[in-house]
Amino acid sequence: MDITEVPRKQAKGKKKSSKTSRNESREQDHVAESQAKDPAPQDLSEIKNKQRRHEMFMKLKQEKRKQKMQVRKARKKERDALGDKAPPKEVPKTIENQRVYDETTVDPDDEERTVRFCEQLATVIPNAHVYYRRGLALKRVIPQCVARGFTYLMVINEDRKRRGKEPTEHTPEVILNNFTTRLGHSIGRLFAALFPHDPQFVGRQVATFHNQRDFVFFRFHRYIFKNEKRVGIQELGPRFTLKLRSLQKGTFDSKFGEYEWVLKRHEMDACRRKFFL
Repeated sequence: MDITEVPRKQAKGKKKSSKTSRNESREQDHVAESQAKDPAPQDLSEIKNKQRRHEMFMKLKQEKRKQKMQVRKARKKERDALGDKAPPKEVPKTIENQRVYDETTVDPDDEERTVRFCEQLATVIPNAHVYYRRGLALKRVIPQCVARGFTYLMVINEDRKRRGKEPTEHTPEVILNNFTTRLGHSIGRLFAALFPHDPQFVGRQVATFHNQRDFVFFRFHRYIFKNEKRVGIQELGPRFTLKLRSLQKGTFDSKFGEYEWVLKRHEMDACRRKFFL
């Protein structure tokens, strides 16, 4: 009897051990599956299932929100406890306050520099007057200029902000440099007609229009004789650069005006060594 009962008990023990080993393996598989379902935050990109990846992303997002709320509550308690001695609130980061600095940005407290530029330019060109456009179209401005007897109209647009020394009221000398073609001569005479033909040499002021690669650079200087051989130059007033877009006969007319020359960029800029002025 004893001999026959012993193997049965051992068999039962083996069955229990096999059952326990199976349960342990199942538990390990379940743990592995749970780990696979809840991976670490850095393993989100490795999840191929889109739905699981979205669930994990939402869970991480909620955890971050909870952490932010906890930090805010802690800061609020700290401010309430410190009272007036509490540190100032942090400014939230936005696209506007993180904007890249631009040199042409005008501060609200500064004066309008375009108006200042126009006033300086009026001191350079004799008999010039400054008027605010106030959003009027050129078609309405030109008849007013003709009625008042003006021969030239200049529309000023602000681009570069730089301020020089103040010029005097003396009529300056005019230098036209490097206008070599027939079109260049027409443009040069147009600039020369802005100034009277009797410069006052006592003021020692010179207005220069220099053409280089079809860009017209304007500079206004005062020359100073240091001795018999040396001459000093002091820059005055405004400086700007012009690019000719078109030349039209008579007053400006966008519909019926007769154009003598129009810049066609894609056709005329094919050769970089050909210039028109």
